[in-house]
Amino acid sequence: MKIALLSDIHANLPAFEAVLEDLNTQNPDAVYCLGDLVGYNVWPNQVIGLVRKHEIATIAGNHDLKVSKVLPSEGDCSKAENSEYAYKLIGNKERDYLLTLPRHLRLEFQINDQQLSMLLVHGSPRSINEYLLQELPEDYMVELVKEFKADILCFGHSHKPYHRIINSGKDGIDHFHHLINTGSVGKPKDGDARACYVLLTIDQSAGLTSKDSVHVEFVRVKYDVEKAAQAVELSLLPNAFADSLRKAY
Repeated sequence: MKIALLSDIHANLPAFEAVLEDLNTQNPDAVYCLGDLVGYNVWPNQVIGLVRKHEIATIAGNHDLKVSKVLPSEGDCSKAENSEYAYKLIGNKERDYLLTLPRHLRLEFQINDQQLSMLLVHGSPRSINEYLLQELPEDYMVELVKEFKADILCFGHSHKPYHRIINSGKDGIDHFHHLINTGSVGKPKDGDARACYVLLTIDQSAGLTSKDSVHVEFVRVKYDVEKAAQAVELSLLPNAFADSLRKAY
């Protein structure tokens, strides 16, 4: 079973289109999006339209829910740079879609008579705004995955991809958990400006006691970064958003 996981598109249409084109060559069995379709860039409605057209199962990110607090534009906007402009571009139908997205998704798999639970969240199971950074103490992460019964925990939000394996087993009996940050399609913050998504393969021949039951590949996709950056600079969004696209911070 090969699953594609993507997150934090942030209204970056050129990046998302490049990822969709790459996915056509990968041919995954399923595609899931971990939220933040909007914010920071100028194509929120087009991105939402493609997510719906391709029937990508999606959960809400913190930027998606922000639309409830920012009203659409009426008439001319102020010429002053405005970080909220990204949300004012969102149409009414698109707003309704964002505000009805689920907060998490849970998938259950059967491997060698064992049940494997995969939990998809945006920030963390505890909060949509929590950052599950790679350097968090292992004790904290073990407590988290045990509390929410997640053998595989997938999340985004920080825009910094990583795969971390922890062991919650006791008395010599291993129980490995996979923590996967999918990185960001539209606004990477790890110094690599290319779009990022994950291909996750579940090995039916391995059990939960094996580290090899889950294989994670981070796929980086080139796209027209300059097109996205210039679109920001021609809009009412802060120019700093364009700089962050070019430099991936």
